Amino acid sequence: MDTKTAVFSGLGGETPEALFGKLPTPCYILDEKMLRRNGKILAEVAAQTGCRILLAQKAFSNYDLYPVLAPFLAGTEASGLYEARLGAEEMPGGEVHVFSAAYREDQFPELLQYADHIVFNSPSQLRRFGPRAKAAGKSVGLRINPECSTQEGHAIYDPCAPGSRLGTTRAQWDKDMDEELVELLDGIHFHTLCEQDADALDVTLQAVESKFGDILPRMKWLNMGGGHHITRPGYQLGVLGKCIRRAMEKWHVSVYLEPGEACALNAGYLATRVLDVLQNGDTDLAIVDTSAACHMPDVIEMPYRPPLYGSGAAGEKAVTYRLGGPTCLSGDIIGDYSFDQPLVPGDLLLFGDMAIYSTCKNNTFNGMPLPAIYRRSEGGSLEMLRTFGYGDFKDRLGKKQ
Repeated sequence: MDTKTAVFSGLGGETPEALFGKLPTPCYILDEKMLRRNGKILAEVAAQTGCRILLAQKAFSNYDLYPVLAPFLAGTEASGLYEARLGAEEMPGGEVHVFSAAYREDQFPELLQYADHIVFNSPSQLRRFGPRAKAAGKSVGLRINPECSTQEGHAIYDPCAPGSRLGTTRAQWDKDMDEELVELLDGIHFHTLCEQDADALDVTLQAVESKFGDILPRMKWLNMGGGHHITRPGYQLGVLGKCIRRAMEKWHVSVYLEPGEACALNAGYLATRVLDVLQNGDTDLAIVDTSAACHMPDVIEMPYRPPLYGSGAAGEKAVTYRLGGPTCLSGDIIGDYSFDQPLVPGDLLLFGDMAIYSTCKNNTFNGMPLPAIYRRSEGGSLEMLRTFGYGDFKDRLGKKQ
């Protein structure tokens, strides 16, 4: 099964209208069967290699579905206090790892209540907070920057780009890491990948060894971060296994991975309906009831072109439309898609791979309501997890009910 086919494989050959036509739009649908499929693949990797795999909640924080993933994972990874609390409360019994580019003094005592592993971004943060974390019995780590870029373009999203604020370079280590700070450390963390295969990890691991190979034998664990697209069809599982085993055998460390996308890849959809169709010059336009800016922010931030059921690239099929949201933001454009037949108001469109990021990063700009969230069970039944209305909008603005 290729990547494009896999995105909608959870539909089982049924049409979006047949499966989701009675749901209000816009709405997210989270597919329990696909989540469990991903979990089984991750659990198999952990069993075969001895590594421990965490859910990076920045990509998937729909806690109603944590019980589906929990049996396959070692715990959660957080980006700060509130994600740490979410992981501790909603995946009880699992490890809670947290990394932040900088911790707040007023939040750190509470963070110590939830986290098991605390990773610092810089020697100065380690010096400020590390002794307290150690005294509280936490496992302490430092994020490193191996200065090895394996992705092309979008340097602003590359943790190893020149001038990156993320991770400690070897030059910074040599300048600021004295023996007292090194003694605080239990582990080293790096995160450099984004939707990549294991060959990129292999290259990165060589750079880590080149820069920090003398440090690693003193560590208890090595966290290889996220960005590993482990559950994608064709992913190089064999190469991943070799990387993990090489680290374990060479440095005698435990190995952690913390993918977010891999946990929920192809496990969610965003249903929307066409509100209007119009034409401006040679461009056919369709206004839908979902917004790129509000409900799919990665479309604008990354940029990212989400897969759309039954569509093709611009010009590939009979008629091409530029899809946009109903907000007043002129740049609220989802993208150009082609279809076999002209669109008409009321048509249901289904975007794929919407379990990750979109449900975590959405917002209410321009008064747009948040989409409802539905759960699709293994048997295909639909359960509404939550819906949002005017009161929720006021809450986001900080107003009283």
